[in-house]
Amino acid sequence: MSFSIGIVGLPNVGKSTLFNALTRSKQADAQNYPFCTIDPNVGVVEVPDERLAKLSEVSKSKKVVPTTIEFVDIAGLVAGASEGEGLGNKFLSHIREVDAIAQVVRAFSDSNVIHVNNKVDPTGDADVINLELVLADLQTVSKRLDNAKKNAKGLPAGRQGAAAKDFVGQIELLERVKKQLEEEKPARELDYNEDDWKIMKEMCLLTMKPMLYVVNVDENPDSAKIPNLSKPGTEQIVVSAKLEAELADLSPAEAQEFLQTVGMNESGLDKLITASYKLLNLVTFLTSGEPETRAWTVKTGAKAPEAAGVIHTDFVKGFVKADVCNWQDFVACGGWAHMKESGKLRLEGKEYVIKDGDLIYFHINV
Repeated sequence: MSFSIGIVGLPNVGKSTLFNALTRSKQADAQNYPFCTIDPNVGVVEVPDERLAKLSEVSKSKKVVPTTIEFVDIAGLVAGASEGEGLGNKFLSHIREVDAIAQVVRAFSDSNVIHVNNKVDPTGDADVINLELVLADLQTVSKRLDNAKKNAKGLPAGRQGAAAKDFVGQIELLERVKKQLEEEKPARELDYNEDDWKIMKEMCLLTMKPMLYVVNVDENPDSAKIPNLSKPGTEQIVVSAKLEAELADLSPAEAQEFLQTVGMNESGLDKLITASYKLLNLVTFLTSGEPETRAWTVKTGAKAPEAAGVIHTDFVKGFVKADVCNWQDFVACGGWAHMKESGKLRLEGKEYVIKDGDLIYFHINV
């Protein structure tokens, strides 16, 4: 199961530098001019998970496989993108294809790096991007609303009553969303019922996607000058893309040593990956044995058969039951054999809801 995060922002805010550090590559062209990225760059990044090493040690696993997230470096948007400015329509279509958005805003000062608006203003930058996403969605919703009204009026005689009612709920929803967007507010901030969600998913609105603000700061930032951009449905982290790029050029051991010397427990990239994972509303379950210890990803609320299906699609129909325990209990007890003796191993059925940190052995009949 693959999930993707689109890295967006104005030109020259550090998107490509951040992407290159994430993927430990020079895949994205990071140059000092707008629109040096045209086609999106895609990179798959491992999700840091200290549980895997501990489980692997107990199981004496030959291989360790972390779960991953896909990051997509999307070209810089500018004011007027929703009207096609700066190849905006093309870039906005790339954003529609991702599951969530990481919006990079510039809070670093560097006279050698051109700012598209000739000033460093993180809040203003975010406002520009958010407005373009809202305006693009407003076009989508307005078109859908017009079509719904035309279809309701164009029904054949004799079918007006019952069939028109099918459009009433859709029209009411679309008018509510349109009003929200006209007030320059994202669609994600409204409440929706089950029927509403079906329609909202069909439209793939940009402002329905969960968003993470990544404030790109100097290597030694003044915390008092870092704005708080978080709103309902969004999160925020602070990262120095320049520092992360330098760390990415070091070996893992050297990078860890450097972090310790500057008093950091984890890199900004690790914070970004972990925050992105949470933004997608995901949980990790684990499997562990001598062949391998592996992390797997499912959406929050997934039941046991669905989790089994992540391992192999045939496992959904073949699911019988699952042995489940907390990963920490597994480590403390010293493996599967001792878990059975401890009484902490549970036998769960098809209705069991997966929890983050569950260690699972699936029983499958195929």
